[in-house]
Amino acid sequence: MVVAQYLRLRQQIPALYGLLSANTAILAYTHRHVAPAILAYAIPAVLIAVSLMRMVIWIRPVKAESFVPSLVAAKLHATTRLSFLFSLAFVFWAFTLDLYGGPYEHGHVTIFVAVTLLGCVYCLSFLPQAAEAVCVTGTLSFLAHALYVGTEVYIAIAINLALVAVVILKLTRNSYNAFVELEVSQRALNSERRQAQSLGEENAYLAQTDALTGLPNRRYFFTALEKLLAGTPRERPFCVGLLDLDRFKPVNDTYGHANGDRLLSILGQRMVEAAPADTILARLGGDEFGLIVIGDLEQAEAVAQRLAEEIGKPGQLGDVVVSVGCSVGLASYPEAATTANLLFDRADFALYHAKNHKRGQCVRFTEELEALIRSEQTLDTALQAADLDAELSLAFQPIVDTTNLRFIGVECLARWTSPLIGEVSPEQLIATGERLGRARDVTLILFDKALQAIGALPENLRMSFNLSGHDLSDPSTIAGLLDRIEGMACSPTRLVFEITETSLITELERARSALGQLHATGAKIALDDFGTGYSSLSSLHQLPLDVLKIDRSFASQLDEAAGRRLITAIRNLARSLDLECVIEGIETDNQLISARLAGFPLAQGYLIARPMPLAALLHRMELGNSVHTQLAQ
Repeated sequence: MVVAQYLRLRQQIPALYGLLSANTAILAYTHRHVAPAILAYAIPAVLIAVSLMRMVIWIRPVKAESFVPSLVAAKLHATTRLSFLFSLAFVFWAFTLDLYGGPYEHGHVTIFVAVTLLGCVYCLSFLPQAAEAVCVTGTLSFLAHALYVGTEVYIAIAINLALVAVVILKLTRNSYNAFVELEVSQRALNSERRQAQSLGEENAYLAQTDALTGLPNRRYFFTALEKLLAGTPRERPFCVGLLDLDRFKPVNDTYGHANGDRLLSILGQRMVEAAPADTILARLGGDEFGLIVIGDLEQAEAVAQRLAEEIGKPGQLGDVVVSVGCSVGLASYPEAATTANLLFDRADFALYHAKNHKRGQCVRFTEELEALIRSEQTLDTALQAADLDAELSLAFQPIVDTTNLRFIGVECLARWTSPLIGEVSPEQLIATGERLGRARDVTLILFDKALQAIGALPENLRMSFNLSGHDLSDPSTIAGLLDRIEGMACSPTRLVFEITETSLITELERARSALGQLHATGAKIALDDFGTGYSSLSSLHQLPLDVLKIDRSFASQLDEAAGRRLITAIRNLARSLDLECVIEGIETDNQLISARLAGFPLAQGYLIARPMPLAALLHRMELGNSVHTQLAQ
């Protein structure tokens, strides 16, 4: 407040001193012939000089550091004191002059006192104390002088001046109060504006900040990406990355969402500390994060690897220690794309591939990868819209006795003919079903068709049905199979469930339990593609196996002496464990003969028969059970 008061005074006080100087000079001039030289020249010269000096002091610029409230208040107090002293000096000089001259000179003194007094009060309106001091000093002095002179006119003028002074002081006080109220309201308004601005800035910050981790959010990420694209020449590369946590859902499910949020906050802080200063890191939602790295793919991959290492460190959640990993997809500018949406989508393509095929790794976007993922998306769309019962079917490949080439059994092979995309391989069918959560539906519908087919086959033939690792780890799928086995018309001993070694790696305990339940029904268990997995020997004694199916890659080695020795060793191992052996991939007569000589009782392959529909299989069986001279059509 005092600063505003001081600034207003600076605008008016120079005029006050100018008024004093002018009035003093004029009054001295009219008394130059009637008053002594000291009163007409010396004293007014001093008064005018002091007034002009004060005017210069108030006019000259003031440094910003001088506007300290305490310093300004001291200046205002000094101005009030000086106003009182100045008023005494000028009034005393004027009344001394009034002792000389005639009626005109006396009238001029009266006018000088009145005009100067009222002008000074007006100029000091923003310093009421000084205005009141000048007004009271001047009015009382003039009244005392009038009483001393003793003329009625002087006394009347003095009284009249006093009344006018009272009114002016009242108006001055009202004006000052209005000034104070205006300043207070302006301060309040400015304060509200600052609060509104601060609130706006805070809202803008919050609008682009993730409340949980304190990282920038999705909106900030895309805004920064757009700005970077607008100001970055094509020869200056940068990369967009998407980072998605692995094994985070079990943390939420097991320890609750509150602990999941705490873990996200911990990981966010770790990433901020590990990321380079010029890297933009944001939480896009859930357990997905985005990063923009200035540099090429090698630099971006190094940053992603550093972040992955920090994420992989165990996190303390109260009394619990948890650990998660992450998968990363990267897309580079300008090779992958030149727009924000395309860069993001292609980084998402790479992340999608990493999550599904290279979990825990960093995958770069390529055109080949995009084609692969678009193919997967096409498969996903087709399977989502599929009438599985109508579109799924089975093909059957015979398994024969190597000594007489008679049918011992058949293996069921899945077939999917989509009206949208045509023929789809079994591998793609299973992978797509697992991605979409329809693996159980696919397996049970195929098993229903297998059970329908087994009733049409001779009772001495057994039927092999393939199960994936996903099937073995899904209790609902196993329960569905058991229900159907219980209700089947023929004996369960005709069923053989085939599994691969690779399907047992991650869920061996659950797989052992599921296979035990199936084996308990009387069905046999076969280990398919033996020799290509990671735990062949351990699987043999940990699982309830009845049959080993030797991978087709070994059949091609039957033509070589070293290959025959290896095959014979595998056969002897199976025989020592009392396991039946089937060798797959027989494609030539020499391979069939070598398999027989190596002691393999059963064989399967294109030489014997290609997979065929049930009707074709039944037709072949009508022509005779021997396939000695028949090749696959």
